[in-house]
Amino acid sequence: MQVKHLEITENMTINEFIKQLDESGVLGAGRIAHATNLLADSIKDPDTQVFLSLAGPMIPGGLRKIVRDLVANKQVDLIISSGANLTHDLVEAFGGNHYKSTGEDDEVLQDSGMGRIADIYTHADDFEVFEEEIQKIFADINQEYKQLSIQEFIYEIGLRIDDDESFIKMAAENNIPIFAPGIIDCMIGLQLWIYTQDHDFILSAAGDMTYLSDCVFKSKHITACMLGGGLPKHYTLASNILTGGIDAGIQITLDRSEGGSLSGAPLEEAKSWAKAKKGSNLVTVIGDATVLFPLIVAGALDKIKI
Repeated sequence: MQVKHLEITENMTINEFIKQLDESGVLGAGRIAHATNLLADSIKDPDTQVFLSLAGPMIPGGLRKIVRDLVANKQVDLIISSGANLTHDLVEAFGGNHYKSTGEDDEVLQDSGMGRIADIYTHADDFEVFEEEIQKIFADINQEYKQLSIQEFIYEIGLRIDDDESFIKMAAENNIPIFAPGIIDCMIGLQLWIYTQDHDFILSAAGDMTYLSDCVFKSKHITACMLGGGLPKHYTLASNILTGGIDAGIQITLDRSEGGSLSGAPLEEAKSWAKAKKGSNLVTVIGDATVLFPLIVAGALDKIKI
């Protein structure tokens, strides 16, 4: 079968563009089309649960509303996130923002109270508000509970947020669980440590495992959609090991495989650990998830409408 060359036509829809990528079928075009079709099929299938993992600066990088809408429309069933993405969702929920780089020197940024994530700036003033507000939420939660699992803790935070654009709030309202195994390694974790210096409250990481394993065992089929790698990717894959692995997987990453890190590992490697089933439908898209994931989601949702 020949490679069909791409053709951009007037008033082309996103679905028509993805179809062209599919008909090309090679290199990045083929992988993007594969991922789009797989995500669309997974969302449409009532027997398939979609697990979304978020590593890297997905929320400060512009994906907050996309994740929020997927949650609001129940097009994902479970989220496993880095603590940082939760923190940045809360920064905006409390009135803060993320800002475009102006090219300043990093030492100048430090003096002016700005932090940098690549070409994204955050302002110390926004984090001061975050610290004040999250401490109030901790205190309110602590009035009812002395110990919670991480997932229960995030759920309780979501119930106390007054921002409809927050994916944490939307997940709580729609009973979509959020897991964050590395939550201590972020500003939420730092503030929680500060809070527990003079308050009786325990956050249980092991407490998540029963609920997470129940989610896996109750699912007929699981498609994992993994943005970036790291701990969220591993937790997503490892949670499925007791059932022989995920049935399908989409990975969007910029990391390389040569160093042996999980972040850059091809998804096929997961089969050797029984984290992906034999015969599972797997696709790795190499590139920036803040660009490619919106394209894939737009294509998938457009395909579902047809």
